[in-house]
Amino acid sequence: MPIFEYVCKECDKQFEAIVTGTKKAHCPACDSTKLEQQLSAFAVGSAKGKGDFAKSAPSKSGGGCGSCGDPRGPGSCSMN
Repeated sequence: MPIFEYVCKECDKQFEAIVTGTKKAHCPACDSTKLEQQLSAFAVGSAKGKGDFAKSAPSKSGGGCGSCGDPRGPGSCSMN
């Protein structure tokens, strides 16, 4: 199942959602559907072999935080 990262345009909440079929994601904080989909670290890492973008993606070893790209690694930043 695909997991997507979003930022709510109404309340600025950042969250992840599993979206299947024709269902649309909604903000868990304010229930808005006005969302901006983010490019997740997982999406970049799984794009191997698909054009030049995959070549510029960070390697899985020593990668940054999946939320903000903090080079100290997952869980190092102050983002929720």
